[in-house]
Amino acid sequence: MSKKILIVDDDPNNIFALRLTLKARKYQLESCMMADEAIRILKEDKDFCVVLMDMMMPEIDGYEAIKIIRNTPEISETPIIAVTAQAMDDDREKCLEAGAQDYIKKPIDVDLLLTAIEKHC
Repeated sequence: MSKKILIVDDDPNNIFALRLTLKARKYQLESCMMADEAIRILKEDKDFCVVLMDMMMPEIDGYEAIKIIRNTPEISETPIIAVTAQAMDDDREKCLEAGAQDYIKKPIDVDLLLTAIEKHC
């Protein structure tokens, strides 16, 4: 099983922190800062076990990106974990309704994140 993760976040500091945390656990990592780039990467390389998708990004936000992925047959089954600073009661539901398999709020609890990733990788 692949242990490759795609990190999609418009904040380089978030990408940096996630890369450090996950690299230490032997995951292979790719990252990008825009949803359209993430979709292109997923179409070119179907070997990702999970995508960590920031929900608040410019142009195409995470909600829209997840819908596009779910409606693109060759990548529609890719597991997605929504990662967001939006931590209101209904945000988890909104992320899951958009098509995410899981939801992690920022600041990220590493144990919760790793548990979510391990479900899919």
